Amino acid sequence: MSEFWNRAFDLDGRCAVITGGAAGIGLACAGLLVERGARVVLLDRDPAVVEIAAGLGTAHIGLRVDLRQIDQITRTIDTVVDRFKCIDYLVNSAGVAVLDKALDVTENAWDTTLAINLKASFFVAQACARHMLAQGGGRIVNLASQAAVIGLDRHVAYCASKAAVVGMTKVLAMEWAPHINVNAISPTIVETALGKKAWAGDLGKRARLQIPAGRFAQPEEIAGLALYLLSDAASMITGENVVIDGGYSIQ
Repeated sequence: MSEFWNRAFDLDGRCAVITGGAAGIGLACAGLLVERGARVVLLDRDPAVVEIAAGLGTAHIGLRVDLRQIDQITRTIDTVVDRFKCIDYLVNSAGVAVLDKALDVTENAWDTTLAINLKASFFVAQACARHMLAQGGGRIVNLASQAAVIGLDRHVAYCASKAAVVGMTKVLAMEWAPHINVNAISPTIVETALGKKAWAGDLGKRARLQIPAGRFAQPEEIAGLALYLLSDAASMITGENVVIDGGYSIQ
């Protein structure tokens, strides 16, 4: 491997904040970033996040936080900076899907979806960006979804929230350039523990038939793309929404 690539993917000493880091895509991203030398801070509402982070090594921490509460976000990010003295990367992976037909969506389901998928992503990015700009730069990856670019039955709140994440990403990339790169990733169904459960049986078989690649994505594939977008190899990529859906949305 050339010296350029060695340097680009060497994250030694860097600090990465990962929301939704206790499981799924967030945890897959954490594991890969740790392999490349980064120190990770996992944020999650699951109390197990503390032990999960410890399982990655003594250099890493997990913090329980309700990302719907802006005061908790602010305090948590300040705690990260006090502990690690910097924040180099943010992966906004926390998300929720409350599914129902549009005529049946409740106010609570709508508010919960937008609060976690959109509001939390923005205010975590804002809190991290303040420190990134002060230190001279950083990288942010927001997890959106193929639901940001297509319509899906029973996904009206989810689609709305993820489309908004893509729009937010573009504005943040524009306002914070050239110091912070901000990009979004839009996966198809990912075979996390929750994904396998939600798309088991005939439902999953039918969904796979709609994907030209013939399968769902793996968490590690999403993590690999996140690593690239966070790396110096992607320093000229900002404001993009990278779709990783096996060709679903090109049909």
